[in-house]
Amino acid sequence: MLITEIVILLTLIGLNGLLAMSELAVVSSRRSRLKSMVEQGIHGARRALALASDPGRFLSTVQIGITLVGIVAGAFSGATLGTRLGEVLSGQGWPKHVAEFFGIGVVISAITYLSLIAGELVPKRIALRHPEAVACLVAPSMTYLAKACTPVVWLLDVSSRTLLRLFGVRATREGEVTQEEIRTLVAEAESAGVIEPEERAMIAGVMRLGDRPVRALMTPRPDVDLIDLADGLDEVKRRIVASGHSRLPVCDGSPDNVIGVVQAKDLLNAFLQGGAVKPRDHVRAAPIVPDTMDALDVIDMLKESPVHIGLVHDEYGHFEGVVTSADILEAIAGEFRTEEGAAEMMMVRRKDGSYLVSGAMPADELAERLNLTLPDERDFHTVAGLILWLFGRLPAAGDTVDYKGWRFEVVDLDGRRIDKIVASRQPSRHRIAA
Repeated sequence: MLITEIVILLTLIGLNGLLAMSELAVVSSRRSRLKSMVEQGIHGARRALALASDPGRFLSTVQIGITLVGIVAGAFSGATLGTRLGEVLSGQGWPKHVAEFFGIGVVISAITYLSLIAGELVPKRIALRHPEAVACLVAPSMTYLAKACTPVVWLLDVSSRTLLRLFGVRATREGEVTQEEIRTLVAEAESAGVIEPEERAMIAGVMRLGDRPVRALMTPRPDVDLIDLADGLDEVKRRIVASGHSRLPVCDGSPDNVIGVVQAKDLLNAFLQGGAVKPRDHVRAAPIVPDTMDALDVIDMLKESPVHIGLVHDEYGHFEGVVTSADILEAIAGEFRTEEGAAEMMMVRRKDGSYLVSGAMPADELAERLNLTLPDERDFHTVAGLILWLFGRLPAAGDTVDYKGWRFEVVDLDGRRIDKIVASRQPSRHRIAA
């Protein structure tokens, strides 16, 4: 009889552990992973996905089971094993009331310890190690339990939803994933050695690319090497040789009248073949890109263009710069070494802990490196634009401004363009946030 009672009690503890493991496994499972397992035909994956898609109903089912098991185990341990141990102690000469109190106390303490270890902690750790696999394993039995408890589950689910509404808590959209969650997941994958640091940097670049307009990627007009058809052939050749680029925009009399692109190899072939060379005959059409177009849309446009270069114009039709497939790649993978030498580092950490930052560095990359929060609605895309926004004017070399715990000092100007700044931790306690 005693052995039977102990077996029943251990079974109840095991059942509690199964319910606790099921609850944590289903809640912790990634739906994307469960969907992949469904496509692979893994047994139980479809039911696990269904349970995860309706967490309120599932949690109500589990809570019913855990509560019933806890009540039965508590009553059983005190009423049977506790009383039995008290009788044994009373037979050993203990006072009856002391023996009963001590017996029930010892049994309840032992059951509580076993319930915590075997009925909670160990099953939950197993669930956390392999959430999707455990969810697929327990999903069929949990589905049957939910069906059996449908009336009670419905009542609990409706009651909990009503109480949440009274507290002003709204349910989140199903499957909602934020960019911060993706970044956190990628960071955890890097820490675990699943992906390399370079892969994480490229993933971050792709995510930033989706939020950028083409103005944040283009080579601005002052840095573009233009060929003017109004110039003589010797001047055109000189510009091509001095530029070093294989594709150059072509204007006709005015930098605002850009008519296309010429490829250096086309002119080289014409010179090698002999005869008169007319640069106008080798001008190729290039797509016109509005400066507000999303960078991802520009990729599709450049794919369809044989010259892989776009001419960026503003809403008034003024030429603003060029964007190439190399600009897209650099936005994802970082700067590349050029024929003239090593690419300029956009951000360099100095010995004193401060950073020397190029004004051309994308503002969102700086924000990510320094853990800054930029305004959602902003009309700047570079660090130079950020500094202008903070000052509200064109600063002079040596001017400083504080923002979000960082001090930015303008150290170099190229005419009216902010070329270099130094970012350092703000030394004063009284920080001025723009």
